[in-house]
Amino acid sequence: MSKSKKPTATRKLGAAASFPRKNGASGISKGRPPLAKKPTAALSAERTRQLIRTHHQLNKELAKADALGDHEGVTELKKRIEELGGLESYQQASIQGQAKDRGGDSSVVLMEWLKSMSNSTQADSSKLRLLEVGALSTKNACSKSVMFDIERIDLNSQAEGIKQQDFMDRPLPSSNSERFDIISLSLVLNYVPDAEGRGEMLRRTCQFLRTEGSTAPANDTKTPFPALFLVLPAPCIFNSRYMNEERLMCIMASLGYILLRFKHTHKLIYTLWQLRDEPTPDSQSFHKEEVNPGGNRNNFSVVLRPS
Repeated sequence: MSKSKKPTATRKLGAAASFPRKNGASGISKGRPPLAKKPTAALSAERTRQLIRTHHQLNKELAKADALGDHEGVTELKKRIEELGGLESYQQASIQGQAKDRGGDSSVVLMEWLKSMSNSTQADSSKLRLLEVGALSTKNACSKSVMFDIERIDLNSQAEGIKQQDFMDRPLPSSNSERFDIISLSLVLNYVPDAEGRGEMLRRTCQFLRTEGSTAPANDTKTPFPALFLVLPAPCIFNSRYMNEERLMCIMASLGYILLRFKHTHKLIYTLWQLRDEPTPDSQSFHKEEVNPGGNRNNFSVVLRPS
């Protein structure tokens, strides 16, 4: 039986744009599995997807057990994660998932967007600074581009050129020269184990972006910088009890972000945000509340509290 082609939706969005309608403060390390030996055999596409799903499910259960003080449960869940191959097996599956025959490299989408924006590159010879959080490779589309000076970080470096570091523990920049023009969070936010930690991660990105003394000019859609490239599993937005496109827009707006680009497939949602407005701390109050009722929904959420 032949496989049907999966639909892809892409939208170009400017100021005050909205998501197209679709039918239907802890560190990252606490959400990642423990280390174990890297698997040597290549994984099939189905096995890769199954391994990633299982890791996510076990780590959700681990975070819950840890929050409840269930030490016996924590020990058992860590053991089960280690039996799967630990963090390195998850990363190996993610790396294989970036192969062209497995859905590809998410930074390809980012590069396509930036090339379509007339003033995405700087007039002078200096490169734009990119911080890639959760980097798995030094050979993705961004790395091959001459546009960026890239700093790559991950909890468990898989290659030379990737610094082993938790973004939530990274020292705050002391000057604009230590900040970045763009930050990439591709399939990173969903791995943070708790909703409050996800909110703090989004808030923290603002502190690492260059503002040159102010945010981008109002209604400036010709340049996306300073920017955040955020990639999430599509069900996190389209099939969650506690999240939808409107709620994500409101959370990001309270931090000063405006949506410039949006694309989704059955599996992933890609977004490009510009840090344009001043944050509004008084409106940064997003608790875990049901916005999308249904028995078959997941529990992904982002909680943001006033700073």
